[in-house]
Amino acid sequence: MSELQEQTAVRTTYFSIVGNALLALLKWLAGFFGNSYALIADAIESTADIFSSFLVLLGLKYAQRPADDNHPYGHGRVEPLITFIVVGFLIVSATIIAYESIENIGTPHDLPKPWTLIVLGGIIVWKEISYRIVMKKSKETNSSSLRADAWHHRSDAITSVAAFIGISIALLLGKGYENADDYAALFAAGFILYNCYHIFRPALGEIMDENVYDEVIDNIRQEALKVDGIKATEKCFVRKSGAKYHVDLHAIVDSEITVREGHELAHKLKDHLVAHIPDLGHVMIHIEPNECLWESN
Repeated sequence: MSELQEQTAVRTTYFSIVGNALLALLKWLAGFFGNSYALIADAIESTADIFSSFLVLLGLKYAQRPADDNHPYGHGRVEPLITFIVVGFLIVSATIIAYESIENIGTPHDLPKPWTLIVLGGIIVWKEISYRIVMKKSKETNSSSLRADAWHHRSDAITSVAAFIGISIALLLGKGYENADDYAALFAAGFILYNCYHIFRPALGEIMDENVYDEVIDNIRQEALKVDGIKATEKCFVRKSGAKYHVDLHAIVDSEITVREGHELAHKLKDHLVAHIPDLGHVMIHIEPNECLWESN
């Protein structure tokens, strides 16, 4: 991640922290005074989002530390680890919301106040806008933890939609349907858990060096053939660490060239790839004689 990308990611995380703090306060107050547990459940998630955004911020800063003797590939792997912790926050939030919803379903309580719908309408619009902003920045910076933070905003918007529907049903149908608000909160908890999987799965693939970067590999192969002396490419392995892609590439060259020429060609190829493909980190080039190409055919 370049310095500009790092600044973009950090600014985006501060945006999430401030937004979540303001919305959490608004939801707690509106839920308490408006007799809406769905809003209080929403506030619980937003409160957890504040802490998870702080973790994302710390992870982004740590991931930018330069490589050292103990971490020759850099510190980028901290990002998926932070994502796991963020998912943990979401699971805890969903569990608390579900437990309290079930408790409240069997407890008589007043109908929610009609004005809570106005509050929720504004929250839904803002959280969807926040999701789009943070997701856009996550793509620009290639950050998995920012992507998880973006999904926090989307899940928050969905829980707010569920709360809006639950409160609307309770208000429209009147006495006897007060717990529609609580069922909405229970649905929101289930949706949060569903989103947890979609946030967790890509981060797990990153930790496990899963081969899911076909587009990057195709780009590497195409760029490699633009270098004079590279006849073809054979094996190409890509793994992601933070915002960087680390590459192991087998390049096929004329078998008649000298070791020195092969060495120089490998450096030329590496320099070309780093210059023309954004976000490449460590690039290892293995030179193969073109007899390997004939044997493989």
